[in-house]
Amino acid sequence: MPYPPAPWPLQGQLWLSLFRLPVAVDAERPAGLYGAAFVSYEPDSPLTYAELLVARAVDRRIRITDIWVDSPDSMAGGRELWAIPKDLCDFRLDSGHTGPASRTEWTATRGRRPIAEAAFTDLARAAPRVPFRAELRQPPLGPGRPEGCATMRGTAKMLPCRARWHFPSDGPLGWLSGARRLASVRMCDFRMSFG
Repeated sequence: MPYPPAPWPLQGQLWLSLFRLPVAVDAERPAGLYGAAFVSYEPDSPLTYAELLVARAVDRRIRITDIWVDSPDSMAGGRELWAIPKDLCDFRLDSGHTGPASRTEWTATRGRRPIAEAAFTDLARAAPRVPFRAELRQPPLGPGRPEGCATMRGTAKMLPCRARWHFPSDGPLGWLSGARRLASVRMCDFRMSFG
C-alpha cells in the first residue's frame, strides 16, 4: 500500500476563499457557494504534498468537486480511502513573512497549462489557536464503489486574509472565472486528524 492507513494526522498551511457561483455548470456543480483552497501538507504529516481543491456544502457536509495534488501516494489514498477524486498536477509556492505578516503566491499547472493562480496576504501567524471540525461525504467514484466519508478535526491559527485568484477561462476551473469572491481565510500551522 503506497499510502498510510486512515486516519491521517496532518499538519501544514491552508488558504481558502469562498465564491458565489451564479449559474449551474452541471449536476455536480450547481449554482451556490464554493470554497477554493491551496494547501501545503508539511513534515510530520505521513505524506508531504501540495493540494488545490474546490468544494461545496451538501446537507451540512463538505463535498469536493475538483482536486489536484503533487503526490501519487496522496492521490491513491484519497481515491481508495475516501472516494476523493484526486488528480495530479504541479505546484509552485512562494511564501515569506515580515513579523506576523505573510505574503504567499501559488500556481497550479497541468501540462504547462495553469489551473489556478492565487496570492494572499495575512496576519494569521499572530492569531490564537482555535478548534475546527467538518464532515466530508463523497459520492462513489464509479459503479459498485462505496461512497467516501471522513471527519476532519483539529486546531489552527485562523484569521481573514486578502486574496486574489485567477482561473483561466479555458482551464479545468474556468467555470469559477465568473464567480464572485466573498471572503478569504488563512489557517496557519493547522494540526488535524483526517479520516
